[in-house]
Amino acid sequence: MAAVDEFFRTTITVLYTLYALAGIAVIVGVALAIRAFLRTYLNYHGTRIVACPETEKFAAVEVDAPHAAITRLIGTPALRLEDCTRWPERQNCPQDCILQIDLSPIGCSLRAMLNGWYKGKECAFCHRIFEDIHWIEKPALLSPTGAIIEWDAILPEAIPDAFATYKPVCSQCKIVETFRTDHPELVTDRSWKR
Repeated sequence: MAAVDEFFRTTITVLYTLYALAGIAVIVGVALAIRAFLRTYLNYHGTRIVACPETEKFAAVEVDAPHAAITRLIGTPALRLEDCTRWPERQNCPQDCILQIDLSPIGCSLRAMLNGWYKGKECAFCHRIFEDIHWIEKPALLSPTGAIIEWDAILPEAIPDAFATYKPVCSQCKIVETFRTDHPELVTDRSWKR
């Protein structure tokens, strides 16, 4: 009888150990799948600027990030467009611009392009050198006419052209200069030297 009890204890211990190992393996597998899904989703989420192969002009596109993330779980992410500034007129295009996104998913990201353009430049007003952009305090642009422009006011596909003629403005100067423009009666200009 003691031998039978020992056999059952050993069998139950082995089964509990196997169930525990299987449970840990499932949890690790699910955690890795979630990690891969989130990384791929965040990598392809957001507006991208591409050169349209048909017109050779810039176009703003949105990748179907959830689809890319789901297909990443079974292999290579399958990219397809969710939106394009040339749609709905050209919605049935072959989407050859996806190759640009596939080759450089971060490089054609609108936010990455803006970060790269600002980095190392100086503010048109205070001459402070831009480091990394913190998008909570959004910088702006100084147009050739002297107007301060928010990024939201420019069509995404026109931003690469704006890089050539506009100057960067830091978030603090944007606030001050906008106030100066909106309320000139409340501002007194005093000259000062640096």
